[in-house]
Amino acid sequence: MHLKPDAPIDLQLHTVYSDGTWTPDGLIDHLLREGFGAAAITDHERVDIVPALQALARAKGFLLLPAVEMTTRWGEAWVDMLCFGFDPQASPLRALADDVLRRQQDNIRQTVQGIAQQGVVLDEGAVQAILDEPAVRQPHSLVRLAEQMPHEGGERAIRRLLLGAGLEVVATETAVVVDAAHRSGGVCLIAHPGRGDGYLCFDEPLLDQLRGEVPIDGFEVDYPAHTREQAARFRAYAERHDLLTSAGSDSHTPDNPPVKYRADSCRKLLARLGIHVT
Repeated sequence: MHLKPDAPIDLQLHTVYSDGTWTPDGLIDHLLREGFGAAAITDHERVDIVPALQALARAKGFLLLPAVEMTTRWGEAWVDMLCFGFDPQASPLRALADDVLRRQQDNIRQTVQGIAQQGVVLDEGAVQAILDEPAVRQPHSLVRLAEQMPHEGGERAIRRLLLGAGLEVVATETAVVVDAAHRSGGVCLIAHPGRGDGYLCFDEPLLDQLRGEVPIDGFEVDYPAHTREQAARFRAYAERHDLLTSAGSDSHTPDNPPVKYRADSCRKLLARLGIHVT
């Protein structure tokens, strides 16, 4: 399979299957209308829906890469990881993603029981609706539901109550995700390494430290929140250490549409996935 060097690509997109508002149909149709050559839907912890997404894309004649974004913790820091090219069927990465859903549901149930003991009792049907959502949505949905309940301390008190009852965003150790991706036949790259905003903002020493502990394959270089200087530094670092680079908009909604990055900006990654940029 081949792409031209200037073929537009976007390798980080999200749909209603995680925390986006794009429908898969609507997103792929948009990519086709806009002339994209390839893309990746990276819904959080949703390895299970990759076969259906790829079947939909094939039916529409569009090249969609198997991909997922995984929420991880490296020490005390949040580090999102993008996995590409894995086997989405019965694989270590699929099992890991499914386990995140189970653990998040258990955390929601535990939190609901905890705040009930403090006098904040939530509607069972509404709680079940939250448990049926993708894992990445559940903590935020529970906060919104609880904030609708009358409480003398207001929303801040409700949030403290939820945290005191153990509410958390379930994550997996970075090394565990990378190992699962590799054992599933894929590669694993840091998402938005220069973003900050609650996530670890990497510089060269931190990249060196992480690579000394975890065999990552590369990182996302082109990203809307990265400055030109950051992108240049990340790309130079990747070239020095023979790492893969990715490019993604992190589009979640039609109001924040995909970005047309050049295919040759991700040449090595695409080659690992059987797509040659010529």
